[in-house]
Amino acid sequence: VQLQASGGGLVQAGGSLRLSCATSGRTFSSYNMGWFRQAPGNEREFVAAISWNGISTYYADSVKGRFTISRDYANNTVYLQMNSLKPEDTAVYYCAIRIGGSTWSQREGYDYWGQGTLVTVSS
Repeated sequence: VQLQASGGGLVQAGGSLRLSCATSGRTFSSYNMGWFRQAPGNEREFVAAISWNGISTYYADSVKGRFTISRDYANNTVYLQMNSLKPEDTAVYYCAIRIGGSTWSQREGYDYWGQGTLVTVSS
């Protein structure tokens, strides 16, 4: 399985971006998926996740109400719509497949990380 994240860029505070995570393989519909981010000097942190059937979504408190995760089964892609961006959202964003873990936000429960896409929010 390979994941390809894209859609990052430079945006002003208050702006929006949509990230995409394209997955290879024929079993996309069975994957629980997540987005994480890592700012320079920081640990990789959970952002959002979505269940295999798209019914359940989970968000970090810091992005709740601003970010929306969704998935497109026809294109084997997971999206992260980011609105009302803040400078503290600046990071490299990664998508991954959840393979286990006790909670949806646990980084160790994810594998098959994509290469990341850089989001820079200017003030």
